[in-house]
Order: sequence, then C-alpha cells, then structure tokens
Amino acid sequence: MSFKETVNRIKNLKVQGAENVAIEAVKSLKEVVKESKSKNIAGILAEVHHAKNILFLTRPTEPCMRNALNYVLHDLNYDDPVELAKEVCLKVDEVLERFDKNQMIIAQIGSRKIGNGTVVFTHCHSSTILEILKEAKKQGKKFEVHNTETRPLYQGRVTAKEIAKLGIPVIHFVDAAARFALKKADLMLIGADAITTEGKVINKIGSELYAEIANKYDIPVYACSDSWKFDAETVFGYETEIEKRKGNEIWKNPPKGITVNNFAFEKVSPSLITGIISELGIYKPHIFIQEVKVNNKWMFRKHLF
Repeated sequence: MSFKETVNRIKNLKVQGAENVAIEAVKSLKEVVKESKSKNIAGILAEVHHAKNILFLTRPTEPCMRNALNYVLHDLNYDDPVELAKEVCLKVDEVLERFDKNQMIIAQIGSRKIGNGTVVFTHCHSSTILEILKEAKKQGKKFEVHNTETRPLYQGRVTAKEIAKLGIPVIHFVDAAARFALKKADLMLIGADAITTEGKVINKIGSELYAEIANKYDIPVYACSDSWKFDAETVFGYETEIEKRKGNEIWKNPPKGITVNNFAFEKVSPSLITGIISELGIYKPHIFIQEVKVNNKWMFRKHLF
C-alpha cells in the first residue's frame, strides 16, 4: 500500500482504533523511504519528516500515532542514505514488535481482574479490551460481558460480534440503558484514545457518564491502554483536542434551525478511574503519569512536536 493510500485510509476513518492507526502510520514510513528518489541524507530526512507531519494532520487527536512516529524518527543512527533507510525500517519493525508484545502483557495483567462469574461492562470498541477478554477466556474463566451500542457509528455492535465469536456470553444494550447494564456488572473496562498529564482519560463519548454511574454503584473502573497513548504535548501546555465529527452522522437532514452536536470523545476525570492498566502495570492515573515519564524519557523532548 502506498503512503498516499495509507494517509487517505487514516483520514477517512477506514482505520479504527488508536493503536491500529499508529501501526498503519509507522508502516507507511517504510513506503516513504522505499519510494524516495533522494540520493542524500538531507533529502531522505526531509521526506520522512514531511510524511510525519502529513500523518499528524490526518488524526490530530491520536497521541499514540504521534508517539510511534516520533519514536521512529528520533535519534536515528546513520552514515549514508542507504544506512538511514535501513535504520528507519528497523525502527518501524521495533515499534510493531513493541505493540504486539505490550498487547500480550496488558492482556495478562487485565485478565487478573476477571474471575469466574464476573460481569464485565464495556463501551465502544477497544482491541485492548478484546485481548483481555480473550486471555481470560483462554484461562478457562466463565464470565459475561455487557456492552453498549455506541451511537452514532455503532462500534459496540462490532465489539459484541467479536466477543460472541470468542464464545463469551454478551448482552448488548442501547446507550440509554447503560445504567441497567452497569447495575449488574462487577467491573467496568474501557480503552483510551489519549491520556493527559492531569491523568484524564480521553475515550468515546459516554465514557465519563458511565464512569459516574459505575462510581455510584461502587463498581471499579479501569482504563486499559498502551502507555504510548499518553499525550506528551499536554506536558508543554497544549490541550488535547477532542474530535468533533459532522452532525449528519447522527441526523442526515435535520429540519432548519436544528444544530446537531457530535462530539466523538470526552475526558474522564481521574477521580472516577480506579486504575490505568498498561504494560507498565496497574496504577492510579497520577502514578501512571510518573511511570510513563520514567520509562519513556525521549517522549518529553519538546522539539519532537
């Protein structure tokens, strides 16, 4: 797939999920260096950094993609154009291997929260949550999942289908019935598209509402995420952008005088989150931030942005 095709797929939401977007984006850097006509180091560097900036603009709300691309392009070691191209490809492979490894680690850690008879509530679609459920099932645990439809694009239906394929009982609820789904749950697991320096988790719209309900019923809430979803830009005073989509996703032809608000995500207060489950372990949001800083020092260089 060409770089241009990947850009269009990401921009037009053909690629779903923060990690999947990051993976597709870093893979495209291989195509950039392969297709490069530059014969010198400066030319290749200019092309890959230009490609990075184009990818940044496709999904400005995806810090996981930014972190993955920044990791590939920081501290490159090279002596000539051929070595530079090889180094970019090697670092891309390193990132892909890292995502696979961390997904397995998070699945192992998260599955410990699920026991026999547990009822898990989840919202929207998260590949990380699915891996946790799959791992718990593989361990022989018998449990049930309650999930929401997740309007307006119904990503929850995708989740329900994939859970059912795993042989896990799943009960599907309309969004407005989430309180009923949660009242009988023992655990709430959500993914994360971004995590800010204040420990706020940005996830699909409805996530904070459901977290508030869960807290009312003393149901623990865990956000499950690779640590690279931390938005390092927020350390430098930038606000994480909340994606707002076109109103016609909700109502194609509303009558005159009606404005449709279609925020795709919202920030979940750290006070509502029991813990963040990542490859680093399970931590309260403010401790998670400290762990990210210790384990990803390169991420906090302002020039990367």
